[in-house]
Amino acid sequence: MFGRWAHLVGPDVAEHAKPVVLREGELTVQASSTAWATQLRLLQRQLLQRIAASVGPDVVKRIKVQGPAAPNWRKGRLHIPGRGPRDTYG
Repeated sequence: MFGRWAHLVGPDVAEHAKPVVLREGELTVQASSTAWATQLRLLQRQLLQRIAASVGPDVVKRIKVQGPAAPNWRKGRLHIPGRGPRDTYG
């Protein structure tokens, strides 16, 4: 299924989403943007039907959509250890 992803979901969806892992019937898909993550959630039923028609009805039961990976701002050149700023108005 991972090798035939573009054929299963179509070239437009495949350009902006990639399968990450298939575990116990749940396919995790990572979208290239938050807008595409929303679009994939709306297309979830159609995608499940297309995948079931191609690879079988019980292979993928659910699709979990993840947005793009955000950078971790916790570490870096200007990071100061500690709890960080708290309420400064009290």
